[in-house]
Amino acid sequence: MQILRDEPLQPYNTLSLQARAAVLVRVGSDEELLAAFSLAAERDLPVVPLGEGSNVVLARDLDALVLRQDTRGIEILEEDGDKVRLRVAAGENWHALVQWTLHRGLYGLENLALIPGTVGAAPIQNIGAYGIELKSHLLQVQALAIADGQSLVLSNAGCEFGYRDSVFKRGLRDKLVITAVDLQLSRVPELRIDYPALALAFAQTAIATPTPQDVFNTVVSIRRSKLPDPAVEPNAGSFFKNPVVPAELAQTLLVKFPGLSAYPQPDGRVKLAAAWMIEHCGWKGYREDDIGVHPQHALVIVNYGNDNGEQLLSLASKVAATVADTFGVQLVIEPRVYG
Repeated sequence: MQILRDEPLQPYNTLSLQARAAVLVRVGSDEELLAAFSLAAERDLPVVPLGEGSNVVLARDLDALVLRQDTRGIEILEEDGDKVRLRVAAGENWHALVQWTLHRGLYGLENLALIPGTVGAAPIQNIGAYGIELKSHLLQVQALAIADGQSLVLSNAGCEFGYRDSVFKRGLRDKLVITAVDLQLSRVPELRIDYPALALAFAQTAIATPTPQDVFNTVVSIRRSKLPDPAVEPNAGSFFKNPVVPAELAQTLLVKFPGLSAYPQPDGRVKLAAAWMIEHCGWKGYREDDIGVHPQHALVIVNYGNDNGEQLLSLASKVAATVADTFGVQLVIEPRVYG
């Protein structure tokens, strides 16, 4: 276990915001994780798991024990016909896991390619892209309670998944650390290529019968064309959730704004395209000192050299206020804000 005191966090978040942690601990096993919990209790510090820092905004220094999980391991637990059950350690990189499964003929995650972050962070956000959400393939989550180190197992239902949401962001927020995730995949491809951007991409190619690898490659290509590389332009990916509104409100807005993209949901509500609304309000490409809205993707806020998370949040607040005034819809920040 590596323990670093008063550690700069700029290298540990993809927005490259400056902040410091009272203590930063890197753990490589559940035993070290329990030792980190004990250290936090001794110093009366909250525990903040950081993952790869791809979905956080550090607004100021953290008087906390910031946790980095370096745990590794992918294990096939069970095979039942075409179905395969995996257990994946929380510290594994998500995109690398998707590549691993494809190379071994295990299918289902290809639409979720190139999503940044760790496997342990994936259930918290219920990551989703191009018509697929993690909840469709997650069986259960292994975790340790921060307060007493108790081992916990949460079923899919127990995770209370929603759109970019889970119990880990609500009732169990700050109460446990995910240590591993159990997934169910298939040796028989069941491709989902009906999502508009993905369907359009395949319509423009000569691929008549796509394979899972084709889906993976296409998703990677689309994401790279739309989203800036955090290593080049520091960002946290999509900064706002796509709002889900009542059907009546959606219909009213579609009459007033015919170009607005809208996606009916199973519960009767409608998901609206936040990027379209932000762009319509004139924010796309806007820059305020060293913070700006990306010129090619209105959902992405880029740090062009700013050190201050509060300034970034100030710009985000202005964007959300304009959208609320124009559409009567409140945008919600997708990354978690610390400090």
